[in-house]
Amino acid sequence: MAATELKSAAILDLLKAFLETDEGLQVRKKVNLVYQFNIAPKKIGFDEVIFTIDLKTGQVTKGPYEGGKPDAVFSLKDEDFMKLATGKMNPQIAFMRGALKIKGSLSAAQKFTPDIFPKPSKL
Repeated sequence: MAATELKSAAILDLLKAFLETDEGLQVRKKVNLVYQFNIAPKKIGFDEVIFTIDLKTGQVTKGPYEGGKPDAVFSLKDEDFMKLATGKMNPQIAFMRGALKIKGSLSAAQKFTPDIFPKPSKL
C-alpha cells in the first residue's frame, strides 16, 4: 500500500525551516533532545510514517533516528499531530485519552510542547 501523504509532513517541513531561525535556535538550546514521531494516517500502529525531530542538531528527517535511541517516541494519528502542533490539543490530555502513546523518557516527553512549533502566524 502506498504511503498516504500526511498533513503533518507540511508542518514538519515548516518546523525544519523554523529551527534554523534565531527563535528556533533558542528552542533547540532549551530542549536539546531527540524525538521520534510515528504518525499514522488513520489508526495508531497502522501504516505509520516515522519522522525524527532532533533538537540537538536542528534536523527534521523522515525515518527512524539513526544516532542511537531517541529520548522519547510518540505514536499518534495525523489529525492529532496537527492539533498538537497548532496548540489545539494539550499533549497531557491526549496521552490520558490514549490519543498519544509515549515510549522512552517521560520527562523528555514533557519537554516537547506546542511551543516547539512556529506560531500559526508564521505558518
